[in-house]
Amino acid sequence: MRKRDLHILTSGTHTYTGDQRFSVHHPPDSDDWDLKISYAQPRDSGIYECQVNTEPKINLAVFLHVTAARAMIIGSQEAHIRKGSTISLSCVVNFHAPSITWYHGTSIVNFDSARGGISLETEKTDAGTSSRLLLTKATVSDSGNYTCIPAGAIPASVQVYVLNGEHPAAMQTSGQMALRLGSTGLHPAVVALGGATIALLLTSWMLAIYGQTLTTTPAGMTTTRMPPTTGSERMKMMMMVSEMQLTAASR
Repeated sequence: MRKRDLHILTSGTHTYTGDQRFSVHHPPDSDDWDLKISYAQPRDSGIYECQVNTEPKINLAVFLHVTAARAMIIGSQEAHIRKGSTISLSCVVNFHAPSITWYHGTSIVNFDSARGGISLETEKTDAGTSSRLLLTKATVSDSGNYTCIPAGAIPASVQVYVLNGEHPAAMQTSGQMALRLGSTGLHPAVVALGGATIALLLTSWMLAIYGQTLTTTPAGMTTTRMPPTTGSERMKMMMMVSEMQLTAASR
């Protein structure tokens, strides 16, 4: 019997619930009566009571606590894939999940789509269930959020970026600009900053042109600039600042 609603689940070998996950197991010629709950879920938590119709009556209450299983996608929460390569995403759960569904954004991954090259590998072992999603010849349109949803478990997600030849460090986010100085012959540095701090950084670099050693903290980072030692370096720096001012003004 389930105590929270006083529902009699089984009596003898008969089951009195429409939930097909509940069943009773009684080995012949034994005194064992086992209540079995398939694919247990957190909502199954609570007190269950076994009653024996003897005189006096015997009963035993058991508290069942079911914790939700959690899916896990192997690797980091972000994946950077080069265009034309294969996207391989592996999702694992520590129980025998009856099914695992993959989503790209809000849509179920369609293995019969015109894109082609999409396949799924599923393996069940004593340790649980694993599902591997493969997308060959990745294109930029394959970028986005991928979610693995096993039946009866908390889903897991990964963000995939398909790069068209660019390096992950060069990726830009909304309201941010990446500046790279390594190809100028000056001291190399890479900074990322919001539009509100661009004027501060340009002013700081102008101070560096006139021979001052400078330490600033744009976007929470500390950057040290060594003063240019030759007229040629000063000219390169001034030309770079002019170009950046024009770029910033046009944004």
